[in-house]
Amino acid sequence: MLKNVVAVVLEEVHPFELGVACEVFGLDRTAEGLPGYEFAIAGERPGPHVTHAGFTLDVPHGPERLAGADLAVVTASGLRETYPEPLLEALRRVVADGGRVLSICSGAFVLGAAGLLDGRRSATHWRYSRQLARRFPATTVEPDVLYVDDDPVLTSAGTAAGIDACLHLVRKVQGAEVAREIARRMVVAPHREGGQAQFVNRPLPERDGVSLAPLLDWMRHHLAEEATVEQLAARAHLSPRTFARRFQQETGTTPHRWLVGQRVLLAQRLLESTAESVDAIATRCGFGNAAALRHHFGRRLGTTPMAYRRVFGEG
Repeated sequence: MLKNVVAVVLEEVHPFELGVACEVFGLDRTAEGLPGYEFAIAGERPGPHVTHAGFTLDVPHGPERLAGADLAVVTASGLRETYPEPLLEALRRVVADGGRVLSICSGAFVLGAAGLLDGRRSATHWRYSRQLARRFPATTVEPDVLYVDDDPVLTSAGTAAGIDACLHLVRKVQGAEVAREIARRMVVAPHREGGQAQFVNRPLPERDGVSLAPLLDWMRHHLAEEATVEQLAARAHLSPRTFARRFQQETGTTPHRWLVGQRVLLAQRLLESTAESVDAIATRCGFGNAAALRHHFGRRLGTTPMAYRRVFGEG
């Protein structure tokens, strides 16, 4: 269930990261046929909280508002040595009662202080990864990824990676169509895999000005077709070596991982909106057979195509 959502703030809250939670879960989109959320903002105490940008935010609720939450989104704030115990206990209670917690950027330190990262994989902004690992050695920090889903605890890197993590959770709980429509309203990419790199070593375009955007669009429209790296490189008018490097720079992942991700997304949409058999969907998506679809579906989403259809299918 994803109904009662609480954004958690502390002093020196970062406005952008709070805005991510508000944009994804705090807007009423029910008139457009999308799910509505009971959204609230809770702080370490009710009352004014100073933001990282210098202005004051009037927070209506304290930690008690977390009672019964399906999701607590812990937004970024200034790092501390300690955090208020009532807030930490409220976060632990969310998980104990069957809810989820999701941190954005340095919000991972709050989850670490609550003991919720122990024995789990985690992520935070690349600037803080080593510090997170030192302070909470019982967690395995993945320093380069956009987000980590170690259900019921999700952690994301800085700023825009919080959007990816929130949309990932919406997609997981409420289906690909809901996540895609929210992303469309936000004018952001509907899906970036958590394992993609937080940043690339060469963020500026190559001097030749070649962009892979036309090729990526072609690949999305030809998911059922098999194409080798050499064939894709030739279509982009690049050598295979240059193509592989450029693909990593522009997408943060490899051609194979990107292609599998797009095929799984198409499978999700078809499972939601059609009555086609799993075999037929596997063929349309380029997996070739139902076994391959089940394998990749399970690895990416932790469920089977038929179980997904039972939850999100129109019928």
